[in-house]
Amino acid sequence: MPEPCRIIGVLDTGPDSVTAGTLRSIAQAELVIGASRTLALFAETLGTNAERRDLSGVLAQVPDWLEQAQAQGRKVVILATGDPLCHGIASHLTGRLGREAVEVIPNVSTLQWAFARLGVAWQEARIASAHGQDAGEWRIGAGPEHGLYGLLQQLRQADLLALFTSPANGPDRIARMLCAEGLDEEYEMAVAECLLQPGERVSGWLAVAEAARQSFADPNVVVLRRRRASGRERLFGLPDESFRQRAPDKGLITKREVRAVSLARLGLHPGSIVWDIGAGSGAVGLEAARLCPHGHVYAIEKNEADFAIAASNRAGLRLTNYSLVHGRAPAGLAQWPDPDAVFIGGSGGELRELIAVCLQRLRTGGNLVMNFVTFENLGLAVETLKAAGACWDVTQLQVSRSRPILDMHRMQAENPVWGVSAWRAADE
Repeated sequence: MPEPCRIIGVLDTGPDSVTAGTLRSIAQAELVIGASRTLALFAETLGTNAERRDLSGVLAQVPDWLEQAQAQGRKVVILATGDPLCHGIASHLTGRLGREAVEVIPNVSTLQWAFARLGVAWQEARIASAHGQDAGEWRIGAGPEHGLYGLLQQLRQADLLALFTSPANGPDRIARMLCAEGLDEEYEMAVAECLLQPGERVSGWLAVAEAARQSFADPNVVVLRRRRASGRERLFGLPDESFRQRAPDKGLITKREVRAVSLARLGLHPGSIVWDIGAGSGAVGLEAARLCPHGHVYAIEKNEADFAIAASNRAGLRLTNYSLVHGRAPAGLAQWPDPDAVFIGGSGGELRELIAVCLQRLRTGGNLVMNFVTFENLGLAVETLKAAGACWDVTQLQVSRSRPILDMHRMQAENPVWGVSAWRAADE
């Protein structure tokens, strides 16, 4: 069996950052792979006949290099930064070549050094990365296709987050993203630049808006800290008053009791992809986004005033996994990913076609939920579902709320709602 490739974590102090035994392994290697910066740090340590290969920009070729070298019986070392198993190259190579083909020798992560410089305990921190290709500036409403989307979703669930950056996706771009999403007052940022190098600088805690205007030396590590620890937030069943609604004809909103049943029938999980068609005020889709922190909601609304209200409600709830489109469904649905759940709150006269599209696109185990207040739409929905061979059921919801009358209270009925739930038969 060939000798495993050693993936060695190093720091910017070069040979001083590793043990004597590890240094001997580097000196004896016949093939040394690393970024140009790490190769330069160990230039005087490498054997005179050692081959050096720069992996910058060609990471996908490294597994092939290793397989060829090991087949030739050559000793191989990869120089990585910090802990190679923390957003590093080691997990990639282990997944490609197998656990037996590599040996990981970790070092202190640069994240640990950053927290040490700040004097902040980090056992509760989430760890994220903005490594990779230039993601471009953040756009409000962007979905998982954007390179910074995952970072933003992690941040929303963290009081303390440590971040590996890249030259393109640096601290200033991260700060501008938070400003765009209205999160700049909620967090503060610290940047540790060029750790363990002569030009090392640790910013201390900066206002996010201030960081957005600055430039920072690379490499750097970012730490984001919530200014006030997140308190106990209602998870489910927001009051109707939490949402802006159309005025003067208030009430274009799925009321809380009906919303709760609708969300339950959608069968959501943390990573659900949800369609909200005829979003209105956005109440159902926005609550769904809160319940699916690792998923995403795609919403569409044809009425311009309601579109603006739904957008305002998204901003008020500071949700970043919710994309809203101004348009008339089914136009535009073809560009959305297949859903785990679909809610139709308004059909714009296209109910029959919408049901057909949704049943066709639903993922296995997905649910389609529709709410109606008229006999005609209820009848059309049931007829269409029958013709499609779908499984379905109807729930009638009649809610009454207490209202004061003099010094007493009476019950006032809301409009009855028929909730139609549908799913495709298992053998389809």
